[in-house]
Amino acid sequence: MKILLASTNKGKIKEFTEILSGPGITIVTPGDMGLSLEVEENGATFAENALLKARQWSRAAEMPVLADDSGLCVEALGGRPGVLTARFAGPGAGDKDNYRLLLSCLEDTEDRRAKFVCAVALAFADGRVVQAEGEYEGVICHEPAGDQGFGYDPVFFDPTMGKTLAQMSPEEKNARSHRRKAIEALKKKLAGLGYLD
Repeated sequence: MKILLASTNKGKIKEFTEILSGPGITIVTPGDMGLSLEVEENGATFAENALLKARQWSRAAEMPVLADDSGLCVEALGGRPGVLTARFAGPGAGDKDNYRLLLSCLEDTEDRRAKFVCAVALAFADGRVVQAEGEYEGVICHEPAGDQGFGYDPVFFDPTMGKTLAQMSPEEKNARSHRRKAIEALKKKLAGLGYLD
């Protein structure tokens, strides 16, 4: 099955391709197809945003499209930044701006529990959709550490590994990430529906 990954985020494309590639699946990107599409992510949940993107891209590309929406939910902030994870520090803000704002919001907070959530939606040209979710629990550390990954990786600490996501190798991160869990759940559903051997 050839699947278009509805993302232009290089870090995300790399992770998804490494996780999803396998027998029976070929991943292509908008760049490979010469496609460009802006989708307004105005859903209230990660799942709603993933579905919006998958359906619109699938209609444009006329092929199966995988879209995701993922983000960070911090316990002490009532689940924020949530669906606004990438825009937490405002429009045009970079990764450092976002995680520095997060650290300042938690400056006097002892409860540092957080989780990454990834919702994926695979939309087919005939309107069928398969969805799944994955979560990755950890804590927000007090200072950034590491230079791998992207986004909030330097401040998301995995207690079982004893390091931040930005201190992990891509293999270590992909083995336990919220994206891995979402994709594995999606693959199980696809296999159950007869799409994969």
